[in-house]
Formats: sequence, structure tokens, C-alpha cells
Amino acid sequence: MTALTTCAALSETHAREEICRVGKSLFDRGYVHATAGNISVRLDTGFLITPTDACLGFLDPAKLSLLDAQGHHVSGDNPSKTIALHRRIYDASVAFDAGIRCVIHTHSSHCVALTLADNDQTATRSSFAMNKELLPPITPYFVMKVGHVPVIDYHRPGAVEAAEAVAQTITHYGEQGTPIRAVMLSRLGPNVWHNSPATAMAVLEELEETAKLMHQATNPIAPLTPKQIQELRETFGAKW
Repeated sequence: MTALTTCAALSETHAREEICRVGKSLFDRGYVHATAGNISVRLDTGFLITPTDACLGFLDPAKLSLLDAQGHHVSGDNPSKTIALHRRIYDASVAFDAGIRCVIHTHSSHCVALTLADNDQTATRSSFAMNKELLPPITPYFVMKVGHVPVIDYHRPGAVEAAEAVAQTITHYGEQGTPIRAVMLSRLGPNVWHNSPATAMAVLEELEETAKLMHQATNPIAPLTPKQIQELRETFGAKW
């Protein structure tokens, strides 16, 4: 399948600065807490990722973990164990969007809460049948900016089975003509990806705020109708 977009790699220096800026922004606004969460950037020659057990609010650009294209640790502090998952996301997603450069993982509260509830109000069965999805299409910006968010069954943090399930899910949706920008690891948190730390952060923000709306609703929320979703496709190119 032809990739949707292309995007030049960030320079290593700029990528280090952006990872730290975005990490602090997410921490300061409560999207991450303590040492939960991680951010990576795909460079032309390898990867940068936040170190293991690092707090995203207090990152040092010089201490970020640098890995080569094969995933070997080159410099900086020890990399987060989730680099294996991030690499699988990059490998799978670039087949449908060559511009993917950043993956963000958080334990965002409202997203996680929806996987704990696990009922008909907080989850929807995907039309692709492979996965349950975290949220139905309840707002236009969720449809346009986030899209489908498949839920990956629970595995322990760092499990290779989770990474493989995520890669298979990305490929499955992409081959159906609906490339995704996010998955939800049940009981752990979302992984989102885009062409820079700033744009990946925007996906995460929209996802968590939509989850908040769903989680706090006291009555069932009607999703957008097929006609309304088609209008978003035609007007804004939504990939739903």
C-alpha cells in the first residue's frame, strides 16, 4: 500500500529538545505521573527514547537513550523497556504512513478507567471484528484527529506478546483502508504515534479528553451517525 505522507527526520538535537518539552508539558498537565509513560523518536540512523524509570516532567536532553537502527543502546541512560513495542509500532505503521516519527505512551487515567469498566457503554465492537475499540465515534474531532482505537488484551508491561498484537492490529486496520494512530493497552494505557512529538501529543490529548467525556457521562452517549461520519470523511479526509 502506498504511504500516506512523508516527513523528514528531526535532527537529533531538535528531537532531544522536543521530547523533553513534550514530556514536561504532559507531566505538568497531568497526562502522565511519577515515572509512568515514555516518548520515542525515530531518527534516520536509529532511535531516541526516554530512559527507564524516568519522570517525563524532569528529562535531561543529554541523558535520553540513543539506540542504533538495530535497537542497540549507543549512549545515554538505559532505555525504557518499551523500546521493543515502539519499534514494532514504527515497523508496522510506516507501511501506511511513512512520516511516522514519534510514539508516546502514557497511563492516562480516563483511558485506563474505560478498560477497567469494560461494558457496552465504554467500549464498542469494531466493524473490523479483530478488536474491541476503546471509544465509539462520539465527537467530530475524535473521528478526525484520533480515529479508531483498538483495545489490546492485557499483557504484563514489556511483554513481547503485546508488541506483536499491536503490530498485527496496525497492519490489519491499515490493510482495510483505515490506518490508525493509537491503540489502547488494556489496564495500562494508550500508545499514540504521529510525525513529531508535538503532533503525537495532540492525538493523545484528544484521545484522553474524549475518554473523559465518556467516563464521566451519566447517561448513554449516542455516537455520530454514518451520515455524519461520511460528511467528516468527505470534508476533512477523516480516516474512519
